[in-house]
Amino acid sequence: MTELTRSRAGTPAPVRSTTEPAAPRRGGVRPAAVGLPALGLLIAVTVWWTVTSGLHLVHPASLPPPQAVWSALTETSDVLLPALGITTAMTVLGFLLSSVAGVLIGMALAASRRVERMFAPLLVAINAVPKIALGPLLVVSVGWGQKPILTMVFLLCFFPIVLSTATGLTTTPADLADLARSLNASWWQSFRKVRFPAALPQMFVGLKVAMPLAAIGAVIGEFYSDKPGLGFQILQYNGIGDTATAWAAIVLIALMSILLYSALSLVERLALPWVRATTSSR
Repeated sequence: MTELTRSRAGTPAPVRSTTEPAAPRRGGVRPAAVGLPALGLLIAVTVWWTVTSGLHLVHPASLPPPQAVWSALTETSDVLLPALGITTAMTVLGFLLSSVAGVLIGMALAASRRVERMFAPLLVAINAVPKIALGPLLVVSVGWGQKPILTMVFLLCFFPIVLSTATGLTTTPADLADLARSLNASWWQSFRKVRFPAALPQMFVGLKVAMPLAAIGAVIGEFYSDKPGLGFQILQYNGIGDTATAWAAIVLIALMSILLYSALSLVERLALPWVRATTSSR
């Protein structure tokens, strides 16, 4: 609603709106951004301790209590921390390779409907194959070392990246596409200035879905590799009945995934500042 007042001379006064302007978003790190995840972690550890030590609902051989896992982590830090470095390197490298390939494949699918119809069913079929069943075959196909790990990461990561890239490039807002046509922009100019920037938010959705899958792929690949990463350590310690150390390695994998996902979210926030400015917040 607007309210129009007139002066004594009969001249209309400026129109004033009763709606207050939206408050600008505050920058920096808010306390809730750190406090709430810490509170959630505290609640999870408390439930874990209650189930294992408080109520003894689970046998320690199946799920050790958090204090036993912490003790195992401190005692075997000289083994688990180097293994964490190996798994992190394999996760990041495999994720980068799958990101480049996934974006290129998604661009090819978005550029031609014929290409999409030819290869989309094949991509769906590859994604539907249980990846853990391919583990023993990868050793025979590509050998030992980091190749089976990177291959497993790629197989788990590429599909959501391809899908999000193709979806983003084929759902350009109509007003932006009309603007590019009205300015007689070439295909390359339209792609570089309109279609690709408009697709970036959707592409980052696929990247953020793929990041935890990269960690899963790295661990599965290490099951069938001679790289002494965290997946290798889980098999070794579980084989000798040291489940506390095996769970310590699992906890490190979870923490690594959280940090990598948070780093990717930070990259998205820095690379796409207009997204937060043009979308509503919760």
